[in-house]
This record gives sequence, structure tokens and C-alpha cells, in this order.
Amino acid sequence: MADVHVHPTAVVEDGARLAPGVKIGPFCVVGPEVKLGEGVELISHVVVAGTTEIGSGTRIFPFASIGHQPQDLKYKGEPCSLTIGSDCIIREGVTMNPGTAGGGSVTTVGNGCAFLANSHIGHDCRVGNGVIFSNNVMLAGHCTVGDYAIAGGGAAIIQYTRVGHHSFVGGMSGLENDLIPYGMALGNRAYLSGLNIVGLQRRGFSRADIHDLRRAYRLLFAAEGTLVERMVDVAEEFAGHASVEEILAFIREGGKRSLCTPKNGTES
Repeated sequence: MADVHVHPTAVVEDGARLAPGVKIGPFCVVGPEVKLGEGVELISHVVVAGTTEIGSGTRIFPFASIGHQPQDLKYKGEPCSLTIGSDCIIREGVTMNPGTAGGGSVTTVGNGCAFLANSHIGHDCRVGNGVIFSNNVMLAGHCTVGDYAIAGGGAAIIQYTRVGHHSFVGGMSGLENDLIPYGMALGNRAYLSGLNIVGLQRRGFSRADIHDLRRAYRLLFAAEGTLVERMVDVAEEFAGHASVEEILAFIREGGKRSLCTPKNGTES
């Protein structure tokens, strides 16, 4: 294969598809149903198994285990897959599992993500673009993580939890309820601690947008009335404001799922 570099100690099983520019370092193992995109690099001691596709430019560091069967005791060997986007960084000891029949049979990870050492992506998860997981972050099965969300070291996100776009889960937090887009969750069990202001500034949100989001947040999580009533008020006051409407849509889509809320009154 032209422009593909495989170290003599690596094992690439028949059937694996390697695009131009792929580099496979010492003692790696690549399974027969794996597809590696252009420029993918497995640095050393990486195992990629199962029906796994990895997008161009992604780099995987030593002792990562990618695509082995899901950690679900109900799994009986049915077909399942894992898809990882382009330009991701997957550091030492990271584990990523494919889907299961009970969750759509596929796990997906977006483009431009960074997963630091020993973080875990469970079965049937949907992870967006630009997501950053610090060391030892644990994402259980069936979770959804929005674009540009960040989780600090040692954070644990339980099954079926939804994490909104541009949100932040603090280090060592245990998140068991859905976190709104742009929100920040801290603690065990995690509570809503305001908006991810630093993240919004880094992503180029204007001062006016951040100001509007803060006002909407205070109204949405005020003490007066029910959440449904406050959502109506916010929808009327901020009609046409895309970021606020995204928060409202996220809450509606959750149905009866519990929402991560402030611990004591409104915080921002």
C-alpha cells in the first residue's frame, strides 16, 4: 500500500483498510474490519478492533483500546460499530466501545476532539465535534455530548445523560441529570453552577450574546413559578435569539428526564 508505514512488530490483519499516509507504530494491532483514514497515526501499542472507522488525521497514543466489544452484559455478539471523526487526539489508555443492539448498534465521535489519558467512551454514545475530555473522564453508555463540551479530570457522566453544546462539567463531578447547552455543572452529585462563561468567550461569543444568555438563565431558573411557566416567559422575551432557543429546545427534547439545576437559587 503506497505511503502506508507499518512497523515490523505491528499486526495488521487481512481485510483492514488503510488510506494513504497511515502510520502504524510498534506493537500495534489492527483488526480485519477496521478502516483507517488518510494520515491516521497509531503511535505504539494501540489496539483497534471490531467494525471501527477512524477519520483522517486522528492520532492515537500508546495502550489505547479502540473498538473492542462493549462493556454491556446484555451484549451477545451482534454486529456493532464505532465511528471516530477526523483530527482527533486520543491519548494513552483511552477506551472507546462500539454500540449495542439496544442503543442503535453504533457509537459515534465527531471531529477535532481530544480525549486525554484513561478517559472512556461507553457504548451507544453520541459525541459531537470539538469535545475535550480531561484525564480519567468516564462517559457511560447511551450518553449524548454536544459540540465543544468539556469535562474536567475524573468527571463521571451516568447512562443516558445529555450534555449540551458548549457546556462544562467540572473535574471530579458526578453528572446524573441533563446539562443545558452553555451550562456549567459542578459537584457530586453535580448541580448547575451557572453558565460556561470562559468557554463562551473562548469560542468567540460576543458580550451581547453572553449578556442575553445570562439574563435568560436567571429568568429560566428563578424561584418564581414552574419551569414550564418560566420557559414560556423566556421564549417570549428572547424570541429569535438562537442560543436561548437552543437551550429551550434541549429542555423540551428531554421530555421527562431530570434536568441539572442550581443547588440554592439562581447562580450565574
